[in-house]
Amino acid sequence: TPRNEFLCATPEFADFELKLEARLLGATTNAGVQIRSRRIPDHHEMRGYQVDMSQGSPNYWGCLYDESRRNKVLAGPTPEVQQQIVKPDGWNAYVIRCQGRRIELWLNGVKTADYTEPDESLEQTGLIGLQIHGGSPGEAWYRNITLAPLPPAAE
Repeated sequence: TPRNEFLCATPEFADFELKLEARLLGATTNAGVQIRSRRIPDHHEMRGYQVDMSQGSPNYWGCLYDESRRNKVLAGPTPEVQQQIVKPDGWNAYVIRCQGRRIELWLNGVKTADYTEPDESLEQTGLIGLQIHGGSPGEAWYRNITLAPLPPAAE
């Protein structure tokens, strides 16, 4: 695909637990799950948090990335942990928990990110979207997707 593409839910979500399985096909495929995100008006991109996944180098499995905003990894596992837990040719199970300003990620049962947003100006609600990154040929497959709302975090 020549550019990033996103398949989004229409309702907005703030506090939730999202479970899914993902599989990437292609030697350098990059994809992810947008959470608490927004579509950029008159543009194909989204802005917000992305639960990242990629094959090859760099490897972003288990990382929390800030897409089209700060454009950097906010939290994630070491390459050694990634190598131990990622199934490059199989299905990988994610648990994504968002409550208040905290985002936690588990990949194949191992906690890979625990991030609390320090910037109070960033809203903590938005769309959920499945992404495939533009560039080299590849496929991102998703299955067994469940979403459960959570009560707001105690302040």
